[in-house]
Amino acid sequence: MQAKGPPMSEPLLDRRGLLRAVAGAGVAGIAGTAGGLLLPGTASARTGTAARAVLAPAGFPDYRYIGTAFDKAALRYNPTNELIFPCVRGMYDKIARPLGRYHLYYAPHDAPGGICLAYGDALGGRFTEYPNNPVISNVWAPHYSVSHVSSPHMIWNAAERRFLMYFHGENNTTRLALSPDGVTFTYHGVVLTTAMIPGSTETSYARVFEHAVPGLGNRYVMVFMGVTGGKRKIFWGWSSDGRSWAFDPSPLVSPGGDGQSDLSGPSLLKRNGTTYVVYHGNSGNMFLTEVGNAFDREVHLGVFHRPLAGAPDNGRSAAPSFGTDGGVEYMFYEAGQRSGSTIAVARAV
Repeated sequence: MQAKGPPMSEPLLDRRGLLRAVAGAGVAGIAGTAGGLLLPGTASARTGTAARAVLAPAGFPDYRYIGTAFDKAALRYNPTNELIFPCVRGMYDKIARPLGRYHLYYAPHDAPGGICLAYGDALGGRFTEYPNNPVISNVWAPHYSVSHVSSPHMIWNAAERRFLMYFHGENNTTRLALSPDGVTFTYHGVVLTTAMIPGSTETSYARVFEHAVPGLGNRYVMVFMGVTGGKRKIFWGWSSDGRSWAFDPSPLVSPGGDGQSDLSGPSLLKRNGTTYVVYHGNSGNMFLTEVGNAFDREVHLGVFHRPLAGAPDNGRSAAPSFGTDGGVEYMFYEAGQRSGSTIAVARAV
């Protein structure tokens, strides 16, 4: 049964009119050991206790931790021992002779960062580090030289038969690179800066999805973290080609509705004929908010996923990326406290 929120307030209704005005103005598959799973999946990622299926808000499944995507200690490229922001993508139906059926992108956060790649043939199996990581580094002459690059998110443009990779560096700038194979990239340019969100000091951790918003004439939406007034909130933008973007200057999701002070790492989900954003808060939990297909709602639905108290989550799960393999749903996520996080995998039950 779909959870229902309170009636929309007048400010939320006003947002839709603002979006139309702005648009009219034209702004600008994990872990495994030798063939098997690391863990048998007998602990619930939502409770850390005996396994049991507990539906998340809006009828989403419970995701149960099954392991980490790889052995972090064995990675060739791991300059900071902090790996964040997974993005898992199926490659088998897009390009010939991929490294594996699935690509997993991730990155260190602290300097120098670097966009990294691992590959595997099943979302519930071992992933192998690409030997020439990082595939995108913090220095790309003559385009930029920054302290770090991080938060990779890649989409496939079927018409162009190429991938679009979004990433940040510095935290006030989101960039775009293009690729025919998900391994080699050419630089496109900057797509988002703090100058595009008045009063913001950070604009990063962006994910992009195909979603047409009624009345905007767009093909894609972007959800990302913006910092205004010293608080991290979820913002959004829209684009017809994934390259040129317009942005709503008002937050899409604010932290107060979840009893949080800061939000980050958003992702988009669809269910029940409507659209949701899932993200993490400063408490370490992931939360769910219905924004509607027109992105004109903000109905906070509560906790979507609770981290394990012990390793690898250690009270924090963040930045989810979702995939389906053989009809089974998986969630890749950032597990652990900052400065020691890794990439973990949970399976729907």
